[in-house]
Amino acid sequence: MRRLRTQLAGALLSVLALSLTTTACGGSSDAASPSPAAAPAGTADRVEPLPSTPRPRLPVTVRSADGRKVTVAQAERVVPLSGSLSEIVFALGLGDRVVARDVTSTFEQAAALPVVTRGHDVSAEGVLSLRPDLVIAESTTGPDEAVEQIRAAGVPVLVVEGATGLDDVGPRIEAVAESLGVPSAGEELIRRTEERIATVAESVPAEKEKPRVAFLYLRGSASVYLIGGKGSGATSLIEAAGAVDAGAASGLEKDFTAITSEALVKAAPDALLVMSKGLESVGGVDGLVKIPGIAQTPAGTDRRIVSVEDGVLLNYGPRTDQVLASVVEQLHGDGGAR
Repeated sequence: MRRLRTQLAGALLSVLALSLTTTACGGSSDAASPSPAAAPAGTADRVEPLPSTPRPRLPVTVRSADGRKVTVAQAERVVPLSGSLSEIVFALGLGDRVVARDVTSTFEQAAALPVVTRGHDVSAEGVLSLRPDLVIAESTTGPDEAVEQIRAAGVPVLVVEGATGLDDVGPRIEAVAESLGVPSAGEELIRRTEERIATVAESVPAEKEKPRVAFLYLRGSASVYLIGGKGSGATSLIEAAGAVDAGAASGLEKDFTAITSEALVKAAPDALLVMSKGLESVGGVDGLVKIPGIAQTPAGTDRRIVSVEDGVLLNYGPRTDQVLASVVEQLHGDGGAR
């Protein structure tokens, strides 16, 4: 989700001259202070670890996504700096080694951990106060000064490439597992996750004409209403659910574009994919259809809305099969918001 925040910030600078400070779970948190976790809508609020707990074999030297070589001598106190990375560590069976969390870690096992982000920016002081021996960050984790401060204190920082689609699930799990000295467990988790995603994808009912789904980013409190195009991160999920990404198919080249009646008419979505907090911020479905242009689309007319919790929608990790199952059910079944 931190990758999504970065994309949105760029889009907003050019479209609305407005800088966002909240996305995935919303709200800022004080560094190293507990914060309650929200239960994901349509997905389980727990991460399922592998059946057996792996034994890390350290030290290891791994290559970080920023081109550096990172040597991990031990991994007793781990700080993953995104919800997706936290899910991977817990799913590998090493959750008891995690000593802090990012605000986007919304699952139950992480609820009592101290939060080391303010809004979505990492607090170097908060991280270092917990004496970590490994920090795992996204390629979009920031600010850069905070990350460098953590490195300067002698803490190994592994940067993992941000996720943009389903194809990134395996490589991200592999990178985290290797840094923790449990590559075999990583392979097992990749197999389990990919098999589950494939099973859900195979369950998608065949339709003569695939529904067109537009991914909307909404923050009513800031009057931010965006439609996703190429690179929004939602395309592969929408396609796996047996649908067409309406924004991308209509020719929207930017990751996100301000919603206009013209853009919506061209996209002609049959359904709208939204984050649950975004939907809530505009007053639910009743408020959503009042946004100019929404009511004139097939999705708005039918009130066909697919809503998934912010913290898991685009995580592309161990729980993506549950996210996909929720989207499939809401899109093809009777579970969509109306």
